[in-house]
Amino acid sequence: MQHTSAIHSAAQANDRLKTLQAQLGATPSEYTHPLDPLSATEISVASTLIKARHVGKRFQFRYVTLVEPPKTVMTAYLDDELAGRTPAGRPDRVAEALYSIFDHETGWSYKVYEAIVNLTNNQVVEETPLPEGVAEALSFKSMADAQAILVESKEFKDAVAKLGLPENVVVEIDPWMYGVDQPKFGPNRLSFLCYARHPSNNHPDGNLYAVPLPIIPIMDLQTMKVLSIDPAASGGTEDGFAYNTHPEKAIDHCIANEYVPELQANGLRKDLKPLQVVQPEGASFKITGRLVEWQKWRFRVGWNYREGMVINDVTYNGRRVFHRLSLSDMTVPYGDPRTPYHRKQAFDLGDIGAGISANNLALGCDCLGLIHYFPGALASYTGEGEVKGNAVCLHEQDMGIGWKHTNYRTNRAVLTRNRMLVVQQILTVANYEYIFAWQFDQAGAIHFETRATGILSTCPIDPGKVSEWGNVVSPGVLAQYHQHIFCLRIDPAVDGWKNSVVQEEAVSLPISKERNPFGNAFVTQKTVIKSSSYADAAPEKNRVFKIVNPAKLNPYSKNPVGYKLVPHTGQLLLADPGSVSAQRARFAQHHLWVTKHRDGDLWCGGKYTNQSFREDGGLQDMVERSENVENEDILVWHTFGMTHIPRVEDFPVMPVEVHTVSLKPADFFTQNPAIDVPASSQLVNQSVLYDERAAAVGKPASKCCS
Repeated sequence: MQHTSAIHSAAQANDRLKTLQAQLGATPSEYTHPLDPLSATEISVASTLIKARHVGKRFQFRYVTLVEPPKTVMTAYLDDELAGRTPAGRPDRVAEALYSIFDHETGWSYKVYEAIVNLTNNQVVEETPLPEGVAEALSFKSMADAQAILVESKEFKDAVAKLGLPENVVVEIDPWMYGVDQPKFGPNRLSFLCYARHPSNNHPDGNLYAVPLPIIPIMDLQTMKVLSIDPAASGGTEDGFAYNTHPEKAIDHCIANEYVPELQANGLRKDLKPLQVVQPEGASFKITGRLVEWQKWRFRVGWNYREGMVINDVTYNGRRVFHRLSLSDMTVPYGDPRTPYHRKQAFDLGDIGAGISANNLALGCDCLGLIHYFPGALASYTGEGEVKGNAVCLHEQDMGIGWKHTNYRTNRAVLTRNRMLVVQQILTVANYEYIFAWQFDQAGAIHFETRATGILSTCPIDPGKVSEWGNVVSPGVLAQYHQHIFCLRIDPAVDGWKNSVVQEEAVSLPISKERNPFGNAFVTQKTVIKSSSYADAAPEKNRVFKIVNPAKLNPYSKNPVGYKLVPHTGQLLLADPGSVSAQRARFAQHHLWVTKHRDGDLWCGGKYTNQSFREDGGLQDMVERSENVENEDILVWHTFGMTHIPRVEDFPVMPVEVHTVSLKPADFFTQNPAIDVPASSQLVNQSVLYDERAAAVGKPASKCCS
């Protein structure tokens, strides 16, 4: 079976490398800055160099991605840039790759390797097998291969035949992370959640999640053998942990609960008029390669297979704010204890990758207005670089009023609109969508917005029953309780490379003659986090965490200049601390973590999450180094998320659930930084009264809000 890529001779490898190097030489703009992501050609060069070491072997690549230069190297480079000097030299261009080498051409057995490739001197610097006891990240290619073998297997056909399905039914399958439930390393396994198109329409875009099947196949990805076809419990509260309680005809009680427009039984709304975002004079931002300049903001948009979009080197009006901002990882644990549901726990970035799962965005759909797209290059399973053209979108957005004051003495109102610059990517992970956006506003704040939508991961439930492990959202469809827990990695550079974190909260004072004779006083209590550690949100105390530069004081307040993280106060991991689910995601057990910066500390849940039994190399391990984090080069991590108790209204597609984390200047400036934003003006906005629309056409704009 020809399912992987090989180089069959040293001459072939050399010729291929020369061709790729010529392409790089012909397109120098592909690499204009050390923080630029790898181009498709650079990815191809890296994989060619690796394959040249194993002539005749067959490969399957999981990823080829940029290794960002050491921060100590980059700080000098970026300081030169900020000062208007030409940096002394470029750091070496380095890539990391993960790939399988197959034992023979027609077999599935393989070994997994990691390699470091120096693209500056065309050398494979390091090549090592994956550590013992570690499963590699999943690839769409291996999942597709496994699924193709599964559906043709006798075991699967026999299991489906026992379900009494209609003759015309089409069975659909979602590959799903196997998870883990005991401390042992076995073969790299893959689960499959099984569904069917509703036989009433058999539409290729029909909502298969409305027709779940009570079987879950398990496969060994090393041998591509079916290990088992596990029964999926479909009973209600009265059935406990019983299996095979489903009716003889397993899906006859399910209905066609559809979401695509053409399958809506009652049609679509017809009273919605167009609403267009128009920028007649163009955009206010400027793009140079991956560099974005907007208002007083300046930053770079990076990209890689795992995090997707990355925000680098953020400055405001020439002052450093943050070195690097990214979503480190996320976990989605489910709360149904019935086997094999108890293993349902995804790490969507670590197990697969945000870049790999990112949508190719479309005009007029995912972003509105005047749009700029950033491409993202990925490695195909053969190792060739491929470009995802619209991986990240950038646009301006009106977010309502920015600030306003009316002088009641003169009745003059001055008002500004709050415009934001939005950098957005969208992931599709089988049934679910995540919309992630970094938002920059005119008042110096940065917001990270998460929108969860898509379709619930469903399982079957027998007719007329309910369950304590979830909510019935359609006949025969149980939406299990689950959580979505995210972790932001914040690499600060607040007015310099050394920062501290201060926990600040408002506290009341007891009545006393000396300080609070009338009992109305309250003060702020500030605690500097001195050693790597964690903390939790406390909204009842108005607790915030300020990232400050203790070497620089605000001239007015005399406080250190800073940015405050207003933590999202959502519920943390609900799994018992002694459970495997909790041990795999120790980062999900506290809202805030502060660690000393190390270049390899990128992943809150550890580098290898697929089938992990324990979070290895993640936040808990970083904290346990007990390093000084006061006035140091530090990392701040924020864990937040949602506990999802599904509603019937979340089906067949879930309306967006929005969560926002903000980084706001705190004594960083000497006044409201948006004070110089032009006042909102009807001359510019050209709004029209609803009941005077026809009469208003051609009329001069009135003078309001000026």
